[in-house]
Amino acid sequence: MIAAAGVSVTPKTATVAAGGTKKLSAAVTPSNSADTVTWSSSDTTVATVAADGTVTAVAAGSATITATAGTQTATCAVTVKAAQGG
Repeated sequence: MIAAAGVSVTPKTATVAAGGTKKLSAAVTPSNSADTVTWSSSDTTVATVAADGTVTAVAAGSATITATAGTQTATCAVTVKAAQGG
C-alpha cells in the first residue's frame, strides 16, 4: 500500500453566502496512493462539508474545512456571509 505523501485543497479560501454551496477539490500525491480523502468542518454550525467536498454554508461566520488523506491534511478557510434579505 502506498501512503499519501501530501494533499492539497483547491481553492485555499472561499466566501459563500449562507444557504449557498461551494465545491472544493483535493489532490493526493502520489496519484497512486491508496489513501482516500475525507472531509471535515471545524464548525458545522457555520459550514458543513459532504464526502465529495461540497461545502454548504449554514450561517454567517468562519470555518476551516480540512481534507485528510492518511496522515496528511490540507485546509480551506471558508467565510460565510449572511444571506441577503429580499
